[in-house]
Parts: sequence; structure tokens; C-alpha cells
Amino acid sequence: MSPLWISAEWPAPANVRTCITTRRGGCSQGPWKGFNLGSHVGDEVSHVAANRAELQRVLGCAPAWLNQTHSTHLVKADATQVLDADASWTNERNIACTVMTADCLPVLFCNKDGTRVAAAHAGWRGLLDGILEQTIKGMGSPGYSLMAWLGPAIGSQEFEVGPEVRAAFISADAQSAAAFLPSARAGHYLADIYLLARQRLANAGVTAVYGGDLCTVSEPARYFSYRRDGQTGRFASLIWLRD
Repeated sequence: MSPLWISAEWPAPANVRTCITTRRGGCSQGPWKGFNLGSHVGDEVSHVAANRAELQRVLGCAPAWLNQTHSTHLVKADATQVLDADASWTNERNIACTVMTADCLPVLFCNKDGTRVAAAHAGWRGLLDGILEQTIKGMGSPGYSLMAWLGPAIGSQEFEVGPEVRAAFISADAQSAAAFLPSARAGHYLADIYLLARQRLANAGVTAVYGGDLCTVSEPARYFSYRRDGQTGRFASLIWLRD
């Protein structure tokens, strides 16, 4: 894997592989400068295609791209077409469940047997509506037999939300209140998307949870961030099975 990218740090089975790209490398220019993989953000189509081709060449697997819509729709990963969904799973070798983010939370899953993997795109709307729970159902195993890794997302010191977001989470689960602290702006809150995800995972029986200590907003040289820059690229989080 390219030294410009990172991988999940978790005790997954040896045949489970991961990659989280960064903005380093690549041929995109302007506000998308670097390794932009998003084809929907205004970048030159040829630049995105070249970056995606390089990703596939380096990893030696086929990414299954999604058209993400902040839904709770889960599909089986398909590298031959772009499906409308915010999570995918697979039990096939060398097909990578892939989600793109630039502040939203990417969550990678595997079962402890190393026979099935999944990736979910969890913005606050998807998280609230149950994208992680839907992904867990698609894994076809009880929560205690799964592990999850929380990838780079907006940190709790940067994620300011309005009172309606806090109220919606607390209405769904009272323990969510712990994930919101008052911000400097009256009536607003700093939300901890990592804690919200951990709460949801724990409620679903997934206690083997790793990651959750990165911040896309505070590392401009490493990650794209929509909250920080507005017009920007997207990096990808991928998980796949190898023999």
C-alpha cells in the first residue's frame, strides 16, 4: 500500500485488508488538489479517473463505488456498477467495500471469522436514521461476533450543530446527551460523532470498536474537509477480503 495512505489499526483476521486514502499524491488541482476520488464535486473527470485507476493498481482489488445520499440503504458490493447506497457488504474476495467522506464518519466492519466485511458512510443524518444498524444486519452475524473501526471524521471540537440535531438524537436515545456539549455560540452544541457511533454500535451488541481518534478538519494537509473548505475533494475508506 502507498506510504501516503493509512490502514485500520485493529486486530482483524489476517485476510481482512483496509486502506484509507488521504489527499496526498494524485493529480487533482485547485480546491481538489491531491488524491481526490469524488466524481461529484466539480473536479476534472479525467483527474478523478486517473486517481481511481491508481488506487486500484496499488491495492490490487476492485473498489465498489457508491452514489451516497445520506440514506440507510445497504447493498452487496458490486464493482461493475455504481449503486445508490450508503453502505455495502461482501463475502467475495478482492472486491472492496468503499465509502467516500470529507468529514462524515466512515465505519469499517468485519466478522471475527474473516469471511465478511462491510463499509458504511455515516453522516449525522445516516447515523441518526440507523445506517450502522442496517449494516450490522447485513453482516448476518450477531454484534458480539463483529468488530468495527471508526475512520477519519470531523472531531468533537469542530463539529458544531444546532439544537435540533441534539434534540433528534436524544429523542431516539437519551444517552446521546453525553455526546453534546455547549459551544461558544449560544444555543449550539459541539457534537462527538465518534461517541454517537460507539453508542449505536454498543446498543447493537458490537463492543469490539477501534479507531475514532482522528479529525479531518484539523489536518488540512492530510484530509479533505467540507466543513473547513466548502468546495473540496473526497478520500476513500476501503475494506476487502484477500486469500
